[in-house]
Amino acid sequence: MATDYSRYQYIKVEKDNGLVTLTLNRPESLNAIIPTMHHELETIWVDVSEDPDVNAILLTGAGKGFCAGADVKGFGKEGPDGRSHRKGPFPMNATEARRIIHNMLDVEQPIVAAINGAAVGLGCSLALLCDITVCDETAKLADTHVKVGLVAGDGGAIMWPLLVGPSRAKEFLMTGNFISGAEAAKIGLVNYALPKEQVLPKAREIARQLADGPTWAIRWTKLAVNKTIKNLALMNDDAALAYETLTMYTQDHKEASAAFAEKRPPRFTGK
Repeated sequence: MATDYSRYQYIKVEKDNGLVTLTLNRPESLNAIIPTMHHELETIWVDVSEDPDVNAILLTGAGKGFCAGADVKGFGKEGPDGRSHRKGPFPMNATEARRIIHNMLDVEQPIVAAINGAAVGLGCSLALLCDITVCDETAKLADTHVKVGLVAGDGGAIMWPLLVGPSRAKEFLMTGNFISGAEAAKIGLVNYALPKEQVLPKAREIARQLADGPTWAIRWTKLAVNKTIKNLALMNDDAALAYETLTMYTQDHKEASAAFAEKRPPRFTGK
């Protein structure tokens, strides 16, 4: 029985002979994540992992960007379907955030990212949680949580240290500074950095090779390597998400949100 993807509003699903392409689909906002889309990013990985017609996955973004992270204007507010990031008394749904990370890591099929433009915050984490990454050499990548007074709790504190080492990771996570796709490839943050027009074809070429390869050898090799990442995620994510939730109550975060709305630099006070 074929898997039904018709309920997905903000993730476009296209299947082609064992290869499924998932396209984050809010191009008017660089695919920034609103509550409904956040929930879809939790459940899509369960659906594709259970789909018998899928041997490999290609993840990309519609339009000019990969994913600009959480939509600041929509965060904590209800969407048109009544869904909100909030659940209970807290300003974010940490359970759903945790499930996105673990559901991605639990997918047996290989995931190839075509990072066709900016990947920021959670958008960057989504890209780095993929198994192989092909990036536009001019794309800007960053985990910008600290710039809005938050802890990098939704995957950044897991993947950056694994890919580039603790010292480099802390520099980028504590400053929120951007790095180009070309520089990201040089330090091992992504696998490939190519001219923009070559990104999707190269990613599709790799994904097709994996889709047509020895299914169980590929899947179980991935699972063997992912044991290390999953162990780190289990050790890290509860604390990281809890710290992120706590920073949502600080004056620095409130100031950063106000500054964003007023289009001015924030004035942090350490409160």
